[in-house]
Amino acid sequence: MGKVTKAEPHLTLDEIDQKIKITVGFWRVQRWLVIRHALVDPKPASEIALHVGLSTQTVHNLISQYNRYGVKAIETPGRGRRQRAYMSLAEEKEFLSHFLEKAQLGKVSTVKEIKDALEKKLGRGVHDSTVYRLLSRHGWRKIVPRPRHVKADPLVQEAFKKTSPKK
Repeated sequence: MGKVTKAEPHLTLDEIDQKIKITVGFWRVQRWLVIRHALVDPKPASEIALHVGLSTQTVHNLISQYNRYGVKAIETPGRGRRQRAYMSLAEEKEFLSHFLEKAQLGKVSTVKEIKDALEKKLGRGVHDSTVYRLLSRHGWRKIVPRPRHVKADPLVQEAFKKTSPKK
């Protein structure tokens, strides 16, 4: 049998029961059930995980975070979306507006230039793929002129050169 998993009493059982009742979202309720289970009937994390329907590691992580930070560890903003974003979408749009103005004047903005400006703004290095995803997210795309026309026929061009009138 493993080590007994206990939770610190940051909230009373009545407060936790109230949180379970008012909480919206199944996975958020599961988090509170883990804390309640660890307070009422401390058992090894594997048994709590089996009872609540989570992995053992998730139970360890939840209890550890709850013991360390209290209620704010359980009531997180959510899953998915942009949890690890460097900037909000509005900040990204504002950041790219300078380069958009420059592009409208006919100047070319390179990824290297944008990456350097982003690193300067964030105060840390970022990977090239971060910049490409940023540009893609805001509808930017790479436009490069073709080296030659797709339907160009070298034989026809040579014939035209020979038969065209000289100036």
